Amino acid sequence: MESIQTALNRWMQGKESFQQSMQQMRKDVLSSKDVQAFLKKHPELTEEQINKQLIKLYEYDVQSKACEKCPSLEGCRNVVQGYVPEISLENNRIKLRYHECPRQEKHLENVEKQKFVQSLHMPREIHEATFDKIYLDEEARIDVFAQIKAFFDQTQNELPSKGLYLYGKFGVGKTYMLAALANALAELKIDTYFIYMPELVREMKASISDSSINDKIDRFKNASVLILDDIGAEFSSAWFRDEVLGAILQYRMMERLPVFFTSNYAPDELESILSKSGKGDHEQLKAARIMERIKQVSKPFEMVGDNYRS
Repeated sequence: MESIQTALNRWMQGKESFQQSMQQMRKDVLSSKDVQAFLKKHPELTEEQINKQLIKLYEYDVQSKACEKCPSLEGCRNVVQGYVPEISLENNRIKLRYHECPRQEKHLENVEKQKFVQSLHMPREIHEATFDKIYLDEEARIDVFAQIKAFFDQTQNELPSKGLYLYGKFGVGKTYMLAALANALAELKIDTYFIYMPELVREMKASISDSSINDKIDRFKNASVLILDDIGAEFSSAWFRDEVLGAILQYRMMERLPVFFTSNYAPDELESILSKSGKGDHEQLKAARIMERIKQVSKPFEMVGDNYRS
């Protein structure tokens, strides 16, 4: 679709005279259904007034009113991308006011929604996950989904103090379910931080050099809902386990803020992994302390089923 300015230039080219161009434009504009409907609503407009304001009528006519003339938001042909004209008459003067088109409204809704789902190195699919796209073909998956949905329903009254620790083999949908929850919570304007654990370790190590580590830890501590994806997959040092993960979980436990986890390891297996971070017998005690905090902020549920990635 051509722009309004391009269309106006086209009207002025290849004609015998300016007057002929204007006559043709007037004929086309006044034959438009949208313009005819407006003029029928305002019979008080004289022919002279219409002629003087023909450009306003033309501007209104050639633009899309409900995205019908535009292939996409990016391909919008209107004067202001994503905005549609609304025509009115004030003291016999034609006025055009602009408001968001349906596509722009949807875009702004998505932008606003995504403000409430912050992620650290997570795939695009987390922003597209929804409850209605979750496969409920296994009894265990149905049970887990019921727990997630119960959490969501309760947040409409108050934020629950516990999330879930979802564990199971690769590809059974643990991450997707929690992504759908995060997006549903965004609809309620509840902020969620969604973190891929292996990247969190790298992020924290990199943050030491620019002194931003404490600010980042504070963000994770204070998010209304925190999701730690694939815990146990990261190479975890004793420093990360105790000073980063331990600090975050301790704060959230004390403040009764929920944490969700996904893992390929059952809780006892994760404890064994955490105990290998560092040296000495006392590491077992430190790992047990982390697991106790995990139990305080989440409830364990095993997810079984087919690998949907294969």
